[in-house]
Amino acid sequence: MAAQRGSVDFGGTLRAARERRGLSLRQIANATKISIQTLEALEKNDIARLPGGIFSRAFVRSYALEVGLDPETAIQEFMGQFPHDSVTAGHPASLQIEDNEAVESDRKMASTVVRLIAISVPIAAVVVYFGTAGRPIPQTIQTPAETAATRPSAPPPAAELAAVPAAVNAAPDDRPVAAAIPADRLIVQVLATRRAWVSAAVDGRRVVQKEFQPGEAQTFEATRDIVLTTGDSGGIALTVNGMPAKPLGANGQVVTTRLNLQNFKEYLLTP
Repeated sequence: MAAQRGSVDFGGTLRAARERRGLSLRQIANATKISIQTLEALEKNDIARLPGGIFSRAFVRSYALEVGLDPETAIQEFMGQFPHDSVTAGHPASLQIEDNEAVESDRKMASTVVRLIAISVPIAAVVVYFGTAGRPIPQTIQTPAETAATRPSAPPPAAELAAVPAAVNAAPDDRPVAAAIPADRLIVQVLATRRAWVSAAVDGRRVVQKEFQPGEAQTFEATRDIVLTTGDSGGIALTVNGMPAKPLGANGQVVTTRLNLQNFKEYLLTP
């Protein structure tokens, strides 16, 4: 559907912001996991090619973030230009601490990333295997007798080798110390043991939305709550206020978890 007569050219605003940053549609597509066809539809105000409802608004949000526009203002302008179309369907009546439409968008994009990872994991495992074959892996010093007794009879599986960079790159000093954490603070560290897509909102504000590489870690501190969406929950290790947490989900599973000062002990291995 073309832009309404006399209204602001919303798609032109997006395109102008993208061009000011010197970005191509391909770069935006790679960053947001949104197809180029959908991005073109946004720039041309062709909402007939958009899925409608919260998904259209989620696409606008992601595009706006990439080109430096305020996402909430962009969504309001988008809905103002198309007030009678399907873009308004499902709009929440009031704001909530957890942005429901953003979570739905996270799950959709996370599912796409998981499918891509499922294809690339076998290739990555082979690359890691040959890349680490010539490098010694740090291990505990053993006596000759212990070495002979414990030496494996066959090379370890590629999946185990793929996890080695995570163990090597993990920075123990980056982990929070439980004794030093105030009672009114929630500190969560996310560590990727393999490639995994992660979105995090701290006290209602999105602070990260990207694919973590093996061994990559990030720490979040909140006074109210932390909402995590993980695209491959089995590839994420978590510590909460300095203590190890239970796995968020199974390998390849997309999970959204809200941790706060009242419930975080439920997620600990030893609450």
